[in-house]
Amino acid sequence: MQRLVPLAIARHWALRKKFFAVCHRQTAAMSTLLINQPKYSWLKDLGLHEENDGVYNGTWGGKGEVVTSYCPANNEPIARVRQATMADYEETVQKAKEAWKVWADVPAPKRGEIVRQIGDALRKKIKILGSLVSLEMGKIYVEGVGEVQEYVDVCDYAVGLSRMIGGPILPSERPGHALIEQWNPVGLVGIITAFNFPVAVYGWNNAIALICGNVCLWKGAPTTPLTSVAVTKIVAEVLEQNSLPGAICSMTCGGADIGSAMSKDERVDLVSFTGSTNVGKMVSLMVQERFGRQLLELGGNNAIVVFEDADLNLVVPSAVFAAVGTAGQRCTTTRRLILHESIHDEVVERVAKAYKQVRIGDPWDPSTLYGPLHTKQAVEQYKAAIEQAKQQGGSLVCGGQVMDRPGNYVEPTIITGLAHDAPIVHTETFVPILYVLKFKTEEEGFGWNNEVKQGLSSSIFTKDMGRVFRWLGPKGSDCGIVNVNIPTSGAEIGGAFGGEKHTGGGRESGSDSWKQYMRRSTCTINYSKDLPLAQGIKFE
Repeated sequence: MQRLVPLAIARHWALRKKFFAVCHRQTAAMSTLLINQPKYSWLKDLGLHEENDGVYNGTWGGKGEVVTSYCPANNEPIARVRQATMADYEETVQKAKEAWKVWADVPAPKRGEIVRQIGDALRKKIKILGSLVSLEMGKIYVEGVGEVQEYVDVCDYAVGLSRMIGGPILPSERPGHALIEQWNPVGLVGIITAFNFPVAVYGWNNAIALICGNVCLWKGAPTTPLTSVAVTKIVAEVLEQNSLPGAICSMTCGGADIGSAMSKDERVDLVSFTGSTNVGKMVSLMVQERFGRQLLELGGNNAIVVFEDADLNLVVPSAVFAAVGTAGQRCTTTRRLILHESIHDEVVERVAKAYKQVRIGDPWDPSTLYGPLHTKQAVEQYKAAIEQAKQQGGSLVCGGQVMDRPGNYVEPTIITGLAHDAPIVHTETFVPILYVLKFKTEEEGFGWNNEVKQGLSSSIFTKDMGRVFRWLGPKGSDCGIVNVNIPTSGAEIGGAFGGEKHTGGGRESGSDSWKQYMRRSTCTINYSKDLPLAQGIKFE
């Protein structure tokens, strides 16, 4: 018995030593988080902490895995987010469906007023939120702020739209009858967004869906969870100030399990998915299996076609901006530069010269034009694509190297000499590689633009007005965005955004995209005392 006492004491001190060692490691780990460094203390002004709840449905929570968000510019940890479990997801969907019962009864112009307030709340934090986008996604600061501005702009657009949505009154062939279209909200809109636009794409969907009378459930990209949390905090505060259920704008951070659950869930009336074509196809099949609605914004293997009469002073900056902007990680990035043979060499020389003048650096430095790739995996994809291009006959004009500095930096790259139908040219690699092709005729130029599987954005440079209208016509570009004398990227919110073929066919933002978030009923009202049938049918 006496020998057991020293043994018990030894075990006690061993456990105590282990406990303090774990605490020390946790404290040390927390101290290495960027959020705890004075330089990044502004993150706390967005309501962020060392560890953040990744579920919001009127209250904050989350009982799932804790994930760490990293800064692409230095690969240092920023902060942590606790993701949703399937139980969290279930609770959130239930609360969202209950919140819809309240929100659907709010008149559309009143819903527009709430969206106006969301836009104003975003305006107040546009610079700090843009800084977070830059820090977590890796795009340069001005692009981060510009992305938040897109959300603000679409809120302004949605406010006006809230007083305009509706259907026509149609002529009825039957006397004493009225024929009208009635538009109603679909209900719960599930929004799955990608890392490259962690604010704007949610904003396009959220603002329009809300004024249409829907509630939203957001699953942002697993690698930009802090942005999802920060945006949701801003929106939630507006809802709270107006005594509305927070679950109107719910959020569940998570991975493929949450995305799959949303896709399969019959309670989610519309799934809006932005991401790769491969994942989009899986989402589409899951939604279609239950005959659900889907809005897909997928890949884009976008081309600029430059004719011999083009203004090269427009071509060169357009090609550089569209190929290098966001380090080649926009869905509208120019990946193919199709040049008429008579101007090929001159344009390649001028674009390569401009590439060498692109200022590469920390994305939050105001003078930087080009930042890092988002992840280490993207760097590996960049290296693999360059090797494939070389094997298929391509020649490096500039770039082609991973940069020797902290973070996920690679050189913007130009490759010539490939066949227009080379496998790598037809592969959308989400990195800053520009494939330059040489064509002879208009038929070739238009045909090469259309021969890839995706159909998002396209542009030609020419002064020939006949060619312009052929490009816009039925035998021209088969893309959803068809430009003339401007780049493939930089779409405005007033037009419908989206593409054809493997891009998914969805439309977001402006024009009549609001119809994707509503269901249409054709209604016939008999206000007479007779019962005439259509087509003159007699049934007596």
